[in-house]
Amino acid sequence: MTEGNFVDYVKIYVSSGKGGKGSTHLHREKFIEKGGPDGGDGGRGGHVYLVGNKGLWTLFHLKFARHIKAGHGGDGGSDRSTGHDGEDKFIEVPLGTVVRDKETDEILFEITEHNEKRIIAKGGKGGLGNWHFRSATNQTPRYSQPGLTGIEMDVILELKVLADVGLVGFPNAGKSTLLSVLTSAKPKIADYPFTTLKPNLGIVAYRDYQSFVIADIPGIIEGAAEGKGLGHYFLRHIERNATLLFLVPADAKDIREEYNILLSELEKYNPEMLHKERLIVISKSDMLDDELKAEMKTELDETFKGIPYMFISSVAQQGLVELKDKLWQMLNIESEKESK
Repeated sequence: MTEGNFVDYVKIYVSSGKGGKGSTHLHREKFIEKGGPDGGDGGRGGHVYLVGNKGLWTLFHLKFARHIKAGHGGDGGSDRSTGHDGEDKFIEVPLGTVVRDKETDEILFEITEHNEKRIIAKGGKGGLGNWHFRSATNQTPRYSQPGLTGIEMDVILELKVLADVGLVGFPNAGKSTLLSVLTSAKPKIADYPFTTLKPNLGIVAYRDYQSFVIADIPGIIEGAAEGKGLGHYFLRHIERNATLLFLVPADAKDIREEYNILLSELEKYNPEMLHKERLIVISKSDMLDDELKAEMKTELDETFKGIPYMFISSVAQQGLVELKDKLWQMLNIESEKESK
Protein backbone atom coordinates (compact mmCIF):
# COMPACT_ATOMS: atom_id res chain seq x y z
CA MET A 1 0.00 0.00 0.00
CA THR A 2 1.53 3.28 -1.05
CA GLU A 3 1.48 6.40 1.08
CA GLY A 4 -1.02 8.07 -1.27
CA ASN A 5 -3.47 5.23 -0.72
CA PHE A 6 -3.74 5.83 3.01
CA VAL A 7 -7.06 7.55 3.68
CA ASP A 8 -8.24 8.03 7.26
CA TYR A 9 -11.10 10.51 6.81
CA VAL A 10 -14.06 10.31 4.42
CA LYS A 11 -17.52 11.88 4.17
CA ILE A 12 -20.29 9.76 2.70
CA TYR A 13 -24.03 10.02 2.19
CA VAL A 14 -26.02 6.96 3.28
CA SER A 15 -29.66 6.21 2.59
CA SER A 16 -31.63 3.25 3.89
CA GLY A 17 -34.51 1.81 1.91
CA LYS A 18 -38.16 2.80 2.12
CA GLY A 19 -40.61 0.20 3.43
CA GLY A 20 -43.05 -1.31 0.95
CA LYS A 21 -46.73 -0.40 1.18
CA GLY A 22 -49.36 -2.81 2.45
CA SER A 23 -51.83 -4.35 0.01
CA THR A 24 -55.56 -3.56 -0.13
CA HIS A 25 -56.37 -6.79 -1.96
CA LEU A 26 -59.68 -8.55 -1.39
CA HIS A 27 -59.86 -12.29 -1.71
CA ARG A 28 -61.34 -13.50 -5.00
CA GLU A 29 -61.75 -16.98 -6.43
CA LYS A 30 -64.29 -19.02 -8.33
CA PHE A 31 -67.69 -19.10 -6.62
CA ILE A 32 -66.48 -16.53 -4.04
CA GLU A 33 -67.19 -13.06 -5.39
CA LYS A 34 -66.83 -11.10 -2.18
CA GLY A 35 -64.08 -12.61 -0.11
CA GLY A 36 -62.55 -10.88 2.85
CA PRO A 37 -59.40 -8.78 2.93
CA ASP A 38 -56.17 -10.67 2.36
CA GLY A 39 -53.69 -7.89 1.60
CA GLY A 40 -50.18 -8.66 2.82
CA ASP A 41 -47.67 -6.39 4.50
CA GLY A 42 -44.96 -4.46 2.75
CA GLY A 43 -41.37 -5.56 3.17
CA ARG A 44 -38.93 -3.50 5.22
CA GLY A 45 -36.46 -1.21 3.56
CA GLY A 46 -32.84 -2.25 3.37
CA HIS A 47 -30.46 -1.34 6.19
CA VAL A 48 -27.01 0.20 5.75
CA TYR A 49 -24.43 -1.61 7.92
CA LEU A 50 -20.84 -0.95 8.87
CA VAL A 51 -18.75 -4.12 9.29
CA GLY A 52 -15.30 -4.35 10.88
CA ASN A 53 -12.60 -5.99 8.78
CA LYS A 54 -9.19 -6.61 10.36
CA GLY A 55 -7.70 -6.99 6.88
CA LEU A 56 -8.26 -3.32 6.09
CA TRP A 57 -5.89 -0.57 7.25
CA THR A 58 -7.35 2.42 5.42
CA LEU A 59 -10.60 3.99 4.20
CA PHE A 60 -9.19 4.36 0.70
CA HIS A 61 -11.82 2.03 -0.81
CA LEU A 62 -14.51 4.53 0.28
CA LYS A 63 -12.73 7.62 -1.03
CA PHE A 64 -14.91 7.77 -4.15
CA ALA A 65 -18.02 6.01 -2.76
CA ARG A 66 -19.89 9.23 -2.00
CA HIS A 67 -23.42 7.77 -2.06
CA ILE A 68 -24.43 4.44 -0.57
CA LYS A 69 -28.10 3.50 -0.86
CA ALA A 70 -29.93 0.39 0.32
CA GLY A 71 -32.86 -1.10 -1.61
CA HIS A 72 -36.55 -0.37 -1.09
CA GLY A 73 -38.92 -2.95 0.35
CA GLY A 74 -41.47 -4.64 -1.93
CA ASP A 75 -45.20 -4.00 -1.70
CA GLY A 76 -47.49 -6.55 -0.06
CA GLY A 77 -49.48 -8.95 -2.24
CA SER A 78 -52.59 -11.07 -2.18
CA ASP A 79 -53.13 -14.11 0.06
CA ARG A 80 -51.43 -12.17 2.87
CA SER A 81 -48.06 -12.45 1.13
CA THR A 82 -45.41 -10.08 2.47
CA GLY A 83 -43.31 -7.99 0.11
CA HIS A 84 -39.61 -8.72 -0.15
CA ASP A 85 -37.18 -6.89 2.14
CA GLY A 86 -34.99 -4.27 0.53
CA GLU A 87 -31.38 -5.15 -0.24
CA ASP A 88 -29.06 -4.37 2.66
CA LYS A 89 -25.77 -2.56 2.05
CA PHE A 90 -22.63 -3.55 3.93
CA ILE A 91 -19.71 -1.13 4.22
CA GLU A 92 -16.48 -2.77 5.34
CA VAL A 93 -14.19 -0.56 7.41
CA PRO A 94 -10.89 -1.07 9.26
CA LEU A 95 -10.87 -1.56 13.00
CA GLY A 96 -10.70 1.75 14.83
CA THR A 97 -13.22 3.51 12.59
CA VAL A 98 -15.28 6.18 14.36
CA VAL A 99 -18.65 7.22 12.87
CA ARG A 100 -19.88 10.79 13.30
CA ASP A 101 -23.07 12.56 12.27
CA LYS A 102 -21.80 15.28 9.95
CA GLU A 103 -24.56 17.71 10.92
CA THR A 104 -24.22 17.45 14.72
CA ASP A 105 -20.63 16.11 14.93
CA GLU A 106 -21.98 13.53 17.41
CA ILE A 107 -20.11 10.24 17.63
CA LEU A 108 -22.64 7.53 16.75
CA PHE A 109 -20.44 4.50 17.42
CA GLU A 110 -17.06 3.00 16.61
CA ILE A 111 -15.96 -0.31 15.14
CA THR A 112 -13.22 -2.09 17.11
CA GLU A 113 -13.80 -5.83 16.52
CA HIS A 114 -13.41 -8.03 13.44
CA ASN A 115 -16.82 -8.84 11.88
CA GLU A 116 -18.53 -6.40 14.27
CA LYS A 117 -21.70 -5.30 12.47
CA ARG A 118 -23.60 -2.10 13.31
CA ILE A 119 -26.56 -0.47 11.57
CA ILE A 120 -25.75 3.06 10.51
CA ALA A 121 -29.10 3.72 8.79
CA LYS A 122 -32.14 1.57 9.53
CA GLY A 123 -34.56 0.71 6.75
CA GLY A 124 -38.15 1.92 6.88
CA LYS A 125 -40.79 -0.44 8.24
CA GLY A 126 -43.18 -1.99 5.76
CA GLY A 127 -46.84 -0.92 5.87
CA LEU A 128 -49.56 -3.25 7.15
CA GLY A 129 -51.95 -4.81 4.66
CA ASN A 130 -55.75 -4.43 4.91
CA TRP A 131 -56.01 -7.88 6.49
CA HIS A 132 -54.92 -6.26 9.78
CA PHE A 133 -57.77 -3.75 9.74
CA ARG A 134 -60.73 -6.12 9.38
CA SER A 135 -63.32 -6.02 12.14
CA ALA A 136 -66.90 -7.02 12.84
CA THR A 137 -68.10 -3.60 11.71
CA ASN A 138 -65.67 -3.21 8.80
CA GLN A 139 -65.31 -6.57 7.10
CA THR A 140 -63.86 -5.28 3.83
CA PRO A 141 -61.41 -2.47 4.61
CA ARG A 142 -60.08 -0.97 1.42
CA TYR A 143 -57.11 0.77 2.95
CA SER A 144 -53.68 -0.18 4.17
CA GLN A 145 -50.56 1.49 5.53
CA PRO A 146 -47.86 3.03 3.37
CA GLY A 147 -44.29 2.01 4.15
CA LEU A 148 -42.16 4.26 6.32
CA THR A 149 -39.44 6.25 4.64
CA GLY A 150 -35.80 5.35 5.15
CA ILE A 151 -33.09 7.42 6.80
CA GLU A 152 -30.89 9.79 4.84
CA MET A 153 -27.82 11.27 6.45
CA ASP A 154 -24.30 12.49 5.84
CA VAL A 155 -21.74 10.77 8.02
CA ILE A 156 -18.03 11.14 8.64
CA LEU A 157 -15.85 8.05 8.93
CA GLU A 158 -12.65 8.74 10.83
CA LEU A 159 -9.96 6.12 11.32
CA LYS A 160 -7.93 6.05 14.52
CA VAL A 161 -5.09 3.60 14.05
CA LEU A 162 -5.24 0.61 16.39
CA ALA A 163 -1.69 -0.23 17.43
CA ASP A 164 -0.06 -1.41 20.65
CA VAL A 165 2.79 1.08 20.56
CA GLY A 166 2.75 4.60 19.12
CA LEU A 167 6.00 6.35 18.19
CA VAL A 168 5.93 9.98 19.33
CA GLY A 169 8.57 12.46 18.30
CA PHE A 170 9.45 15.56 16.34
CA PRO A 171 9.87 15.34 12.57
CA ASN A 172 13.11 13.65 11.59
CA ALA A 173 13.57 12.03 15.02
CA GLY A 174 14.25 8.65 13.41
CA LYS A 175 10.86 7.02 13.93
CA SER A 176 10.58 5.63 10.39
CA THR A 177 14.09 4.20 10.58
CA LEU A 178 13.30 2.51 13.89
CA LEU A 179 10.11 1.03 12.49
CA SER A 180 11.96 -0.31 9.46
CA VAL A 181 14.54 -2.18 11.59
CA LEU A 182 12.06 -3.51 14.17
CA THR A 183 9.49 -4.71 11.65
CA SER A 184 9.12 -5.65 8.01
CA ALA A 185 7.41 -2.34 7.26
CA LYS A 186 9.02 -0.18 4.58
CA PRO A 187 8.20 3.43 5.43
CA LYS A 188 9.48 6.29 3.33
CA ILE A 189 12.73 7.53 4.89
CA ALA A 190 14.72 10.66 4.08
CA ASP A 191 16.75 13.30 5.91
CA TYR A 192 14.14 16.06 6.05
CA PRO A 193 11.13 16.84 8.26
CA PHE A 194 7.68 15.39 7.58
CA THR A 195 8.88 12.46 5.48
CA THR A 196 6.08 10.52 7.17
CA LEU A 197 2.78 12.06 6.11
CA LYS A 198 0.63 9.03 6.87
CA PRO A 199 0.75 6.48 9.73
CA ASN A 200 2.90 3.44 9.02
CA LEU A 201 2.13 0.18 10.81
CA GLY A 202 4.50 -2.68 11.40
CA ILE A 203 4.34 -6.00 13.24
CA VAL A 204 7.22 -6.66 15.62
CA ALA A 205 8.03 -10.36 15.79
CA TYR A 206 8.79 -11.39 19.35
CA ARG A 207 9.83 -14.63 21.04
CA ASP A 208 7.73 -17.82 20.85
CA TYR A 209 5.90 -16.59 17.73
CA GLN A 210 4.32 -13.70 19.60
CA SER A 211 4.05 -10.21 18.16
CA PHE A 212 2.78 -6.69 18.71
CA VAL A 213 1.89 -3.77 16.43
CA ILE A 214 3.87 -0.53 16.39
CA ALA A 215 2.83 2.64 14.55
CA ASP A 216 5.09 5.35 13.19
CA ILE A 217 2.85 8.41 13.11
CA PRO A 218 3.52 11.80 11.45
CA GLY A 219 5.96 13.88 13.49
CA ILE A 220 4.52 16.27 16.02
CA ILE A 221 5.49 19.93 16.16
CA GLU A 222 4.95 22.56 18.82
CA GLY A 223 1.39 23.81 18.39
CA ALA A 224 0.05 20.56 16.93
CA ALA A 225 -2.83 20.53 19.42
CA GLU A 226 -4.04 23.79 17.83
CA GLY A 227 -3.83 22.24 14.39
CA LYS A 228 -0.43 23.59 13.28
CA GLY A 229 1.58 21.45 10.89
CA LEU A 230 -0.15 18.08 10.60
CA GLY A 231 -1.88 18.87 13.91
CA HIS A 232 -4.95 16.80 14.69
CA TYR A 233 -4.20 14.62 11.69
CA PHE A 234 -1.35 13.19 13.75
CA LEU A 235 -2.76 13.39 17.26
CA ARG A 236 -5.95 11.41 16.77
CA HIS A 237 -3.95 8.33 15.79
CA ILE A 238 -2.16 7.97 19.13
CA GLU A 239 -5.35 8.00 21.23
CA ARG A 240 -5.69 4.23 20.84
CA ASN A 241 -2.09 3.21 21.49
CA ALA A 242 -1.60 1.32 24.76
CA THR A 243 2.01 2.49 25.15
CA LEU A 244 3.69 5.65 23.89
CA LEU A 245 7.32 5.52 22.86
CA PHE A 246 8.88 9.00 22.94
CA LEU A 247 11.77 9.11 20.53
CA VAL A 248 14.30 11.91 21.10
CA PRO A 249 17.58 12.01 19.13
CA ALA A 250 20.84 12.11 21.07
CA ASP A 251 21.91 15.24 19.15
CA ALA A 252 18.84 17.23 20.25
CA LYS A 253 19.69 20.66 21.65
CA ASP A 254 17.81 19.93 24.87
CA ILE A 255 16.40 16.43 25.39
CA ARG A 256 14.40 17.49 28.43
CA GLU A 257 12.78 20.45 26.65
CA GLU A 258 11.95 18.38 23.57
CA TYR A 259 10.26 15.72 25.71
CA ASN A 260 8.28 18.36 27.66
CA ILE A 261 7.02 19.95 24.43
CA LEU A 262 5.84 16.58 23.14
CA LEU A 263 4.11 15.85 26.43
CA SER A 264 2.51 19.29 26.50
CA GLU A 265 1.00 18.88 23.03
CA LEU A 266 -0.50 15.53 24.00
CA GLU A 267 -1.98 17.00 27.16
CA LYS A 268 -3.55 19.92 25.28
CA TYR A 269 -5.16 17.57 22.80
CA ASN A 270 -6.40 14.96 25.28
CA PRO A 271 -5.30 14.95 28.97
CA GLU A 272 -6.21 11.24 29.24
CA MET A 273 -3.19 10.39 27.10
CA LEU A 274 -0.93 11.30 30.02
CA HIS A 275 -2.21 8.17 31.78
CA LYS A 276 -0.71 5.88 29.15
CA GLU A 277 2.48 3.95 29.76
CA ARG A 278 5.54 5.88 28.51
CA LEU A 279 9.01 4.88 27.42
CA ILE A 280 11.65 7.44 26.48
CA VAL A 281 14.14 6.27 23.87
CA ILE A 282 17.28 8.23 23.01
CA SER A 283 17.94 7.45 19.35
CA LYS A 284 21.11 7.91 17.28
CA SER A 285 23.14 6.98 20.37
CA ASP A 286 25.91 5.46 18.23
CA MET A 287 27.32 9.00 18.04
CA LEU A 288 27.89 8.97 21.84
CA ASP A 289 31.05 7.60 23.44
CA ASP A 290 30.91 5.83 26.81
CA GLU A 291 31.96 8.91 28.77
CA LEU A 292 29.33 11.15 27.20
CA LYS A 293 26.66 8.50 27.60
CA ALA A 294 27.50 8.17 31.32
CA GLU A 295 27.15 11.94 31.75
CA MET A 296 23.80 11.89 29.98
CA LYS A 297 22.55 9.04 32.16
CA THR A 298 23.27 11.05 35.30
CA GLU A 299 21.32 13.97 33.88
CA LEU A 300 18.45 11.81 32.59
CA ASP A 301 18.08 10.00 35.94
CA GLU A 302 17.38 13.40 37.47
CA THR A 303 15.14 14.57 34.62
CA PHE A 304 12.98 11.49 34.07
CA LYS A 305 12.34 10.34 37.61
CA GLY A 306 10.26 7.16 37.55
CA ILE A 307 9.97 7.12 33.74
CA PRO A 308 11.97 4.38 32.01
CA TYR A 309 14.44 5.43 29.32
CA MET A 310 17.03 3.69 27.18
CA PHE A 311 19.62 4.34 24.47
CA ILE A 312 19.39 2.80 21.01
CA SER A 313 20.77 3.16 17.52
CA SER A 314 18.64 1.94 14.64
CA VAL A 315 21.46 2.28 12.12
CA ALA A 316 24.08 0.53 14.29
CA GLN A 317 21.52 -2.03 15.55
CA GLN A 318 22.27 -1.18 19.18
CA GLY A 319 19.80 -1.79 22.01
CA LEU A 320 17.00 -3.08 19.75
CA VAL A 321 16.61 -6.46 21.47
CA GLU A 322 16.44 -4.74 24.85
CA LEU A 323 13.88 -2.29 23.43
CA LYS A 324 11.60 -5.09 22.24
CA ASP A 325 11.90 -6.81 25.64
CA LYS A 326 10.97 -3.61 27.44
CA LEU A 327 7.99 -2.87 25.18
CA TRP A 328 6.71 -6.43 25.55
CA GLN A 329 6.97 -6.16 29.32
CA MET A 330 5.10 -2.84 29.35
CA LEU A 331 2.35 -4.11 27.05
CA ASN A 332 1.77 -7.18 29.20
CA ILE A 333 1.52 -5.05 32.33
CA GLU A 334 -0.99 -2.80 30.54
CA SER A 335 -3.09 -5.75 29.32
CA GLU A 336 -3.17 -7.17 32.86
CA LYS A 337 -4.49 -3.84 34.15
CA GLU A 338 -7.23 -3.79 31.49
CA SER A 339 -8.28 -7.38 32.31
CA LYS A 340 -8.73 -6.43 35.95
